[in-house]
Formats: sequence, structure tokens, C-alpha cells
Amino acid sequence: MEFDDVIRTRRSVHQYSDADIDDETLSELFEDVRFAPSSFNLQPWEFLVVRGEDLERLQSVAYGQEHVTDAAAAVVVLGTLDPSDHAERVTEDLLEKGYLPDEEVAEARLDTIEGLANADAETRRVWTVQSCTLATMALMHAAWDRGIASCPMGGYDAEALHEAFGVPDDYEPVCLVTLGYPEEAAADIERPRKFRRPPEEFVHFDGFDPVARDEATTPADD
Repeated sequence: MEFDDVIRTRRSVHQYSDADIDDETLSELFEDVRFAPSSFNLQPWEFLVVRGEDLERLQSVAYGQEHVTDAAAAVVVLGTLDPSDHAERVTEDLLEKGYLPDEEVAEARLDTIEGLANADAETRRVWTVQSCTLATMALMHAAWDRGIASCPMGGYDAEALHEAFGVPDDYEPVCLVTLGYPEEAAADIERPRKFRRPPEEFVHFDGFDPVARDEATTPADD
């Protein structure tokens, strides 16, 4: 697809066909995802791909939502809570390729990351969620470019997910994403779009002047 088609026609889908997603296609998706941006280029994401009978286990921590088991696969997006995990090799690469001018700057960068790694739990949680969310959107766009529908999910018991899949405590469950080839009706891109706020309502030039809720424009299809 052209990029604007991917952006404008991707929808969250709950109804999937019975078609599987083969390993090669899944690998291609994550090959695209690896180019998502991240804070300090530290790429804090991990992706747990759940398929087959294990989807029932995932459904149990996602409050029984049916589309978890209807999907061909679901992805648990996890973010490390330790920013220093990949800091040294990322910084060495930047230095080798000339993105950093010298060892002194590289060391200063590592010191900054170490400071973040020693920050409070909420600061580290927000840090990893910000970057992992960018990668999650990249995953959904890469999927739709191949005709694979998706649905991001925030409805799950994080503590139960840790226990059910043996996820260590120092990883934050950021999002669940179901993946699958959509049923024909669900893939109808000609259906009217759900309401989207117009740019003039949420874009602010040269100062923040939010539109009051009761002054917002009337919902309309875009």
C-alpha cells in the first residue's frame, strides 16, 4: 500500500478469518518494527508472540475478550524498566559511525542513561511506555501494509500477565495487539469512518488554546 492508504484505512478489527499468519510474515513484520524510533535509540521493547492454545491463557488475563482467541496471533508488548540494558552497545555503535564526536561525549551519554536507570519506578515506566508505544504503532502499520488487521488492547490484568507467562517484574506490559487476516465485512474500507476530531480542533500554533468540550465541532466522517 501507499503510506497514506495504510494510515487512512487501518482500523481496529475484532473479527478475523481462520487464516494463519506464517512465521515468515511475522518475521517480516518485526523486521520493519526494529526501525521504530526510541529514546536514546535504546529500543527497550520486547515482543511476546502468542499463538494456538496459548491464546486462551492470554484471553484469561485480558478479561475474557473474545477477539484474543479469534485472532491468528496476539503480541504482548513489553518494555524493559532498565534503560541501561542496551546502552553500551548502542553508544559504541553511535561512536563508531560518527554520530558521537569522541569518547568523552559517549561517556557523558552513558552517564545520562545511568541516571535514568536509577530514577524512580514511575519515571522509568513512563520512559519505556513512550518508546514501546511508538514500536506498537509501527507493528500495526507494518501488519496492515500486508493486509493483516490488528487491534491494540489496554484491557488486561498486568499482574496476572506476568504470572501467566513468566514475565520478570522488571518488564512493563505496555499493550496487547491482536493480529489476523480480517473477515470480509471487517475489512471493508469503504465503510464510513468513525468520528475523528478535525485538525483545527487539536492543533495549536504558537500557543496552547484548547477547544472547550461544549464548543467542539459536530462529529463528522473524514
